[in-house]
Amino acid sequence: MVSTDRLLAFAAMSFLLIVVPGPSVLFVVGRALAQGRRAALMTVVGNTVGAYVLVLAVAFGVGSIVERSVLVFTALKLAGAAYLVYLGIKAWRERGALRAAFAEDAAAAAEQGGLRTFWEGFAVGVTNPKTIVFFAAVLPQFVDHGAGHVTAQMLLLGLVFNAIALTSDSVWGLAAATARGWFARSPRRLSAVGGVGGMTMIGLGVTVAVTGRKD
Repeated sequence: MVSTDRLLAFAAMSFLLIVVPGPSVLFVVGRALAQGRRAALMTVVGNTVGAYVLVLAVAFGVGSIVERSVLVFTALKLAGAAYLVYLGIKAWRERGALRAAFAEDAAAAAEQGGLRTFWEGFAVGVTNPKTIVFFAAVLPQFVDHGAGHVTAQMLLLGLVFNAIALTSDSVWGLAAATARGWFARSPRRLSAVGGVGGMTMIGLGVTVAVTGRKD
């Protein structure tokens, strides 16, 4: 199975991606600002389930193809790295618009049931471009090909990712629900969130491009 070193390295890279405010975090915070803690946590659960569907898709489909072909792996890795850098640049350039995005999400979230909130969170999680790129291009790098059980290793790594995501997104949601007024009073604070997130995403993209398997 996956060695402790690989598991910790994957957890560290996962954490870097997860803490960057992206589509899922934005959606969770929007729900928190509009409806409070319960809606935020229900959205987080939906996001997490949606993200694990992506893990299953990679483990039973794309992942096996990537695992067998260095060429496919390299092309996918570079494409994923380039897209992460693109998302980072976009987040940096549009950091001033983050307040408007929060406001739109908050207005749209009013008076919804828990089940609907869950499914909307699921839709965001399963279509999150950051997560798709990460699982397709990065997750196979941490598989120990000599240990066998590649699918099982990917499923385990996916659980690690989702555990971190569940914790991080819950913190974002609870913090936003607690500090609604604090966020709303300062557009600069929201801009800072977008700016730091963009730079972190660019750094992660560069890291993905220069690391990987050597076989």
